[in-house]
Amino acid sequence: MVLLRLSPWTTRAATRSMQAAIGGILLVGLWTRNIAVVVNAVLALAVTFLPAILERDWNLPLDAGLTLWITTAVLLHTVGMLGLYGTVWWWDHLTHTLSATIVAGVGYATARAIDEHTDAVAFPPRFLFVYVILFTLALGVLWEVLEFAVHGLSGYFGVDAVLVQYSLEDTIVDLVFDLVGAILVALFGTTTLRSVVDTLTTRLAGGSSDELR
Repeated sequence: MVLLRLSPWTTRAATRSMQAAIGGILLVGLWTRNIAVVVNAVLALAVTFLPAILERDWNLPLDAGLTLWITTAVLLHTVGMLGLYGTVWWWDHLTHTLSATIVAGVGYATARAIDEHTDAVAFPPRFLFVYVILFTLALGVLWEVLEFAVHGLSGYFGVDAVLVQYSLEDTIVDLVFDLVGAILVALFGTTTLRSVVDTLTTRLAGGSSDELR
């Protein structure tokens, strides 16, 4: 599986455009004094700069396609905070699936890099498949607990909730789509995340990512 076959320039331009869109949503939140939109837009904007920070401070470069993947996920979530989560029935399913692929990708790349770095452990393909699913679902459950806690505390203090939990049924459906995202990465993540695995393996060995270039 490969991400869209776009040139590095095109993916960078698309990423910058999405960052600008998130910035625009932040301005909308400030203008309408919607704390939920503001908080989520600020966090989303911060996430879009994370790949650049990882490369600058930790020498862990992500290719442009992966950066676009991450930026797309946080943009769609931020757009959803403008009301689409409540009016478009499938929007929550889409964002949960996309976000789950990112979480699963982190879990897969980390485990695969450790597997390649040391002979002390060996992760066969079937184990990695199950691990990626369990890792993603575990973090998905933590996210749902966080949503519940934030919603409860917001109600207690009489402020707008920055995260919304609709019902137990909604939570279960969210986890189902988290599972879908995890399965996609477990099945097709090998090729897409190869560069990330190689970089992490080199870093674990004490080398520089420049050795891979």
